[in-house]
Amino acid sequence: MSEAFWSVSPALRILLPGSMLLLVLIWQAIRNLRAAGRNRLLIVLEGLRLLVAALLVFTLLRPERVRVARRTLEPVVAILRDASGSMATEDVVVDDEVLSRAAWLDAQWEAEFWAPLEERFRVERIAFDATEGALEPGTDINQALEHAGRRYSHLRAVLLLTDGDWNQGESPVQAATELALRDVPVFGVTVGSGSYLPDMELLPVMAPAYGLVDEHIVLPFTIQNRLPRDVRTSITLQDGEGYQEQRDLHIPAMARFQDSILFVPPEEGTYDLTLRLPVEDDEMFADNNEQTFSIDIRRELLNVLVIDTLPRWEYRFLRNALERDPGVEVTCLLLHPGMEPAEGHLYISAFPATREELSDYDVVFLGDVGLGADGLRPEDAAMLRGLVEQQASGLVFLPGWQGRQLGLLDSELRELFPVAFDTNRPEGFGSQTASRLRLTPRGANHLLTMLAPDQYMNEAVWRGLPGFHWHAPVERALPGTEVLAVHANARNRFGRLPLLVAAERGSGKVLFMGTDSAWRWRRGVEDVYHYRFWGQVVRWMAHQRHLAYEDGIRFFYSPSAPTRDESMLLHATVFDASGLPVSEGSVEANIRTPSGATERVPMQAEPGGWGVFTANFVPREGGDFGVEVLAHTAGRRVQTNIEVTSPVLERVGRPARPEVLRELAAITGGQSGAVDELDAVVEAIRMLPDFEPVETRFRLWSHPLWATLLVGLLACYWVGRKWAGMV
Repeated sequence: MSEAFWSVSPALRILLPGSMLLLVLIWQAIRNLRAAGRNRLLIVLEGLRLLVAALLVFTLLRPERVRVARRTLEPVVAILRDASGSMATEDVVVDDEVLSRAAWLDAQWEAEFWAPLEERFRVERIAFDATEGALEPGTDINQALEHAGRRYSHLRAVLLLTDGDWNQGESPVQAATELALRDVPVFGVTVGSGSYLPDMELLPVMAPAYGLVDEHIVLPFTIQNRLPRDVRTSITLQDGEGYQEQRDLHIPAMARFQDSILFVPPEEGTYDLTLRLPVEDDEMFADNNEQTFSIDIRRELLNVLVIDTLPRWEYRFLRNALERDPGVEVTCLLLHPGMEPAEGHLYISAFPATREELSDYDVVFLGDVGLGADGLRPEDAAMLRGLVEQQASGLVFLPGWQGRQLGLLDSELRELFPVAFDTNRPEGFGSQTASRLRLTPRGANHLLTMLAPDQYMNEAVWRGLPGFHWHAPVERALPGTEVLAVHANARNRFGRLPLLVAAERGSGKVLFMGTDSAWRWRRGVEDVYHYRFWGQVVRWMAHQRHLAYEDGIRFFYSPSAPTRDESMLLHATVFDASGLPVSEGSVEANIRTPSGATERVPMQAEPGGWGVFTANFVPREGGDFGVEVLAHTAGRRVQTNIEVTSPVLERVGRPARPEVLRELAAITGGQSGAVDELDAVVEAIRMLPDFEPVETRFRLWSHPLWATLLVGLLACYWVGRKWAGMV
């Protein structure tokens, strides 16, 4: 329904001079016509001049054609309900009862809170969550507002019921601005608390997929304390068979606390473990204080090779510790300078001659050994480097006072050292006074240096360990390494001397121990710390190598904790029936995704003759991936699972964001409130005025065609005057 009429602006400052001008022109036209007689051309010209003058005065009055359209369709109020994962957060308090955000919305839906609006509006209820086509669940408020604006041409208002925690799409301010231009206000009710409720939460535990019998497995955990006070409590690790480990904790107020607890599996099998935190009296939630996970424990024999020149104390006690470890098969090579290598039980007479022989070793300890007649050959050093980089074995550097190990800097092993040496003092530095190792922040809770159940006790243990009287000529740690312990006193221009340094090299690991006195740790406690330390070193270095292993094929991947859309390196080592590495042939990985699809990934042979095949794989979703590696030529096969995590956009437990709804309401002229203000917000919507009529104006006075008409009439008048003067 519409109506139209003309509108002008009759300003006196225009009407009065315009009228006088027209009167003057009329008087002049009459005089001209009387003087010229009945000249038709002159009559036309005078009339044309009067018309142009009248039209100019009319133009100055700004004439406009106004059309008023009144809306007849029923106005719409769109109620947008957040259905995303974060709405599972329990922080809506109603009559001393804590509800989840989704449960509160369900209750309001059942009560039909929008009923008062149906007297004047057509109410449309829409649930929204993530962006259409998004890989990861999330919340896109901007898209929800845009969709409502496009769908309803007679949209009168939008009521947004959400926690405001948007994490996908554009900022909702963009859609709110478009609605404001249409005079559509956005009203919001923040579902949820704008701050954390009092609670203690134990976050998910990142446990390793497998472990070895008698291995000390460090299980890191994180506790979020949202209580306004410090909490003294304990955490308990237990399984269904009676195993139990407990730690006392002191957790600061309103802080995120990280620590770890040790798990030492007594036998092989699958352990279903539960990490439990007691419930405090003033906690709002009692169902987030424990985490359950599983670890597969295997009994595997790790092959270790120890190489040294002289039977120094460090060598003797290391050999004894490894020999008495039931999970280790130790072999020794003692290269006496000027003498034949040692022979007898556990000894071999020469460095492994072939890659096939060397590839059996999971970890190699390299003592005070260099290059030459009384040490290693260059080809031996090259094979050790290949063992670490290609076969994922571990290499431990244990230098001595002879300084022979610095000679390895002239071999291919140079690339494996995690430290730089002071080559002017190859024999190192000795002292009559004992010095001690000091753990770095990284070493305070590292698996290798964890000699006690918790970080604080562990630091006390290390402070009490007997000291050393000699250390290697270390200058600094190289980039990309982990410094676990430093010299407690000595320093240089780079800082304290790094004496215990770990690093990844290729697909394997290396460890540098810059003292020769770990055997002294037995003083007063016998084998407690000495055996435990070297046992942890061996198992830490061999862990990845035994991730998935069947007869004749070994498979692992990196990174060890992959995430969605992150490139993974798949690594398989294949041996034939005679134990020789397979360097050619067809090897492939068949990967079953969590959604059920199967992807075939061909693996390419790496140069070097180590039997290594690699491929890159990018998981496009999170979850449990089943992997089957097939070596067709060698007839080998191994299966394993890879757990891929996804970035979590929708986090349960975070506070709501009322500031988002306040901003949207301010932009559009709406109103926002909390859950207890829902009725007030609904009433504000109900009281909205009716739609204003839609008015459109055709501005004749500024239209180009109108200007063209005036110019054309003036041109005709001018041409006519010239013509009249020629007659």
